[in-house]
Amino acid sequence: MTDIDLQRETINSLCAAQAAGRLTARDLTEHCLKRIEAIDPLVNAILEVNPQALEIADQLDQERSQGTVRGPLHGLPILVKDNIDTADRMQTTAGSLALAGNHAREDAFVIRKLRTAGALLLGKTNLSEWANFRSTRSSSGWSSRGGQTRNPYALDRSPGGSSSGSAVAVATGMCVAAIGTETDGSIVSPAAMNSIVGIKPGHGLVSRTGIVPIAHSQDTAGPMARCVQDAAIVLSAIAGPDPQDPGTGEGGRDLSWVSTYIPDNGHLRGARIGLARNYCGFHEAVEQIVDESLKVLRGAGATVIDGLELTPAVHLRGPEMVVMQTEFKVGLNRYLSDRARGAAVHTLADIIAFNDAHRDRVMPYFRQETLVQSEHTAGLEEETYLLALEQCHRLSREQGIDRLIKTHQLDAVLAPSTCVPWVIDWINGDHRLGGSAGPAAVAGYPNITIPAGYVYELPVGLSFFSSHDSEPKLIRMAGAFEQAAQVRIPPTLATHVGF
Repeated sequence: MTDIDLQRETINSLCAAQAAGRLTARDLTEHCLKRIEAIDPLVNAILEVNPQALEIADQLDQERSQGTVRGPLHGLPILVKDNIDTADRMQTTAGSLALAGNHAREDAFVIRKLRTAGALLLGKTNLSEWANFRSTRSSSGWSSRGGQTRNPYALDRSPGGSSSGSAVAVATGMCVAAIGTETDGSIVSPAAMNSIVGIKPGHGLVSRTGIVPIAHSQDTAGPMARCVQDAAIVLSAIAGPDPQDPGTGEGGRDLSWVSTYIPDNGHLRGARIGLARNYCGFHEAVEQIVDESLKVLRGAGATVIDGLELTPAVHLRGPEMVVMQTEFKVGLNRYLSDRARGAAVHTLADIIAFNDAHRDRVMPYFRQETLVQSEHTAGLEEETYLLALEQCHRLSREQGIDRLIKTHQLDAVLAPSTCVPWVIDWINGDHRLGGSAGPAAVAGYPNITIPAGYVYELPVGLSFFSSHDSEPKLIRMAGAFEQAAQVRIPPTLATHVGF
């Protein structure tokens, strides 16, 4: 199989090609490495390539030749965000020069799951430094280790964050799929802004062990792919209980059905979907895409309830920040103590001091006020934190998503994932007009974003989210919308919007 085009291929088609002897893991890995070499200088999505990639590909090909196929991911190159531990020759730095030289003692649980599934870890992707938890004036996709990742639909535009490199690598066909992480919007926002599928799993489906943390009550890893079926396959590979992460015992979600799942717009027939209209209205062209999407949903047999009001983002922002800053300090100090090896820093206070001492390289455009504010928090037993956590859950769950689901007997809530990609601005920071990631993120509920259209050739995504344990239902509905809408267009690497 000499003519490889990952914009056309799926995990299942690549599996079939390998089974038929038309493709090997080495062929595919060499293709991805050449693609990275050719394209990454334009988009800056890759921090480092796994120096053992071709060696691993040969090992996986040998396994296949001997009759061992570990699953649908066998021999397929996957990129992972650089805040996920890999116990190999690659570093784990969260994009920060303060963690340069950090080689993890052991794989993150999700990485162990990927290796067991036969996936080939191709490399580490760039991200918004510290998963965009350093400054209120940060630029999504910028890190002191990696510089600025760029949107392949217009290179002067933001890729979104914080899983910026993962989204861009998938969008440009530098890998079969990628792993991102999210605390609030860090999977769904860059996925939407790069016209790919991103699944932010519900709390407890995917282990957090070995991932540089922000907030344990919201953090999760999740798949990013070019279609819903591929994202679902990757999710099924990384999901599952982890003895080191008690949170993974919260749900008993069965993803065994994914092995036979085929997207079909018939899965929308009879579905009840509510549009959170108060999460729209920030751009008239996005509004038009939303309205066109509602026509697609209704045409596929769904009942759409328009005009619903979900807990406004502004009501969540204050308590959520208290929760994140408090949990960040506790979680990061524990991570640095338990898992970091070779790093020059051992606490959040060390990181702040490192950044101050190297401000010319670490803070040329924006500072670290979020880190400083986190250092001043008093811990998980402090009353302010406990009240904020209770408020977050009440506003996002009982008075938020759960209220809409129960009151209107919905299968899912719908809203634009985020706004149109803005021009990169290192001086003023991101210019985000709107987005709907907050309620599901704060609630710990699943959220799936799907390409929905384009504004001046720039991607717009639509999010489906619902209550706890709703991943199977959301995947089927999102896949049905994808099949009915058929809107995704690969990026052209334009230097700017063509008008």
